[in-house]
Amino acid sequence: MSATDTASAADTVQAPARNLGLVKVVGILGIVGGALLIIVGIVVWATVSSQLRAENITIPEDAIAFQGQTVAGPFTAYVQADIIQRHALEASGGATYAELDREDPVRATMMNASFLRASLFTSVVSFGVSAFAMGIGVLS
Repeated sequence: MSATDTASAADTVQAPARNLGLVKVVGILGIVGGALLIIVGIVVWATVSSQLRAENITIPEDAIAFQGQTVAGPFTAYVQADIIQRHALEASGGATYAELDREDPVRATMMNASFLRASLFTSVVSFGVSAFAMGIGVLS
């Protein structure tokens, strides 16, 4: 083999063998998965929103924002949870549920306020998870 034969053989680069069928399948699965995440995110958002709206919760006038609006989204749910806490603390003189005496009748009010706030915060988390799913779906 001469020097020119060796040089021409070294200059020839062959592309690595690829399985383009697998690449196509993975690409299609990524697109389908992304579309499903977007659809599921939208369905969850709409479901949680309609369930909150069906409760007919109106944000009171002394709330920090959205006064008079119906709770139907993450921001209105958060504001409603905040005003529930403020009203409950006013009723208890600033004491939390754990700080109240067992026989104090306000303790039941504080317990109910805590349950309501937890439910509203759960809806806020649901909105966040559905937004996250939609965002990942868009990026897919």
